[in-house]
Amino acid sequence: MELVEKMLTGDVQSLARLITMMEREDPQVPGIMREIQPLLRGAYTCGFTGPPGSGKSTLVDKLTSVIRNAGLSVGIIAVDPTSPFTGGAVLGDRIRMQQHYLDGDVFIRSMALRESHGGVPRTIRGVIRLMDAFGKDFILVETVGVGQAELDIIKNADTITVILTPESGDPIQALKAGLMEIADIFVVNKADRQGTDEMVASLNGLLTLFPEDSWHPSVLKTQAVNNIGIEELFGAIKTHRQSLEETGRLEERRREQRKGELPKMLLEGLSAKLNRLMTDDKELLDYLAKVESGEMDAYSACTEILSNGTLLKEWLT
Repeated sequence: MELVEKMLTGDVQSLARLITMMEREDPQVPGIMREIQPLLRGAYTCGFTGPPGSGKSTLVDKLTSVIRNAGLSVGIIAVDPTSPFTGGAVLGDRIRMQQHYLDGDVFIRSMALRESHGGVPRTIRGVIRLMDAFGKDFILVETVGVGQAELDIIKNADTITVILTPESGDPIQALKAGLMEIADIFVVNKADRQGTDEMVASLNGLLTLFPEDSWHPSVLKTQAVNNIGIEELFGAIKTHRQSLEETGRLEERRREQRKGELPKMLLEGLSAKLNRLMTDDKELLDYLAKVESGEMDAYSACTEILSNGTLLKEWLT
């Protein structure tokens, strides 16, 4: 494909257009992915998650400068929430990263969450692969934020950094949200504020309750807006990467991510096909009408549909 060939020569506009095709789920996407698969270099992907207002964008911006000073190229994916009412997204995180606009070795892409769940768009892995094939050394993914279910970043990144602030509430809230399990590095940002030391001590105390592993999560203090603690964060990321590589966990983690990708894509494809069938398939519409009228309950209808192998085979072809 011509766009892929141009991207591989370093053409940024071609990369941007390919990402747009990925977001729109263009029919050519499978061919694009097949073409770049042998060219993937294994770019190191870092995920950054945390509650809104914790300073994720500013921290990613400052970390990008540190990585660039080390002579490495960076791709940034900044995910913004999508309005459930209008379907729109602000896509404003790049405003905080203006200093990198003129740097040819930094590529910034804002993405809307759309109907996806888990804090990252469902097309995120394809976008990461495109940036990898383009030649980025580090890919930084900033998630939309954190709720109790917005933890899909662990399925898409090598190192997960959870960013909290002294005002984030006690660390038990992080435990409830599942963050303790996914975090490789904890950052208490805005560390000039009252309560920072208490938050750090509480996090360290909670970490002692978890089973010993080859990697013990770091707890760091930063003031991203003042560029304090960013070098230490990059050092922690490099140390975690070294640990993953030495123990074989990096390839193991990536294999687990790839293994989970196919079932998820199949379910998404089947769901899309079922939604289309619900508008024009006579038998499905009959079931739908019976459930709607109260003649049949949804559980019984679902059981009958799924047990009808002939019908399912017909729908899947």
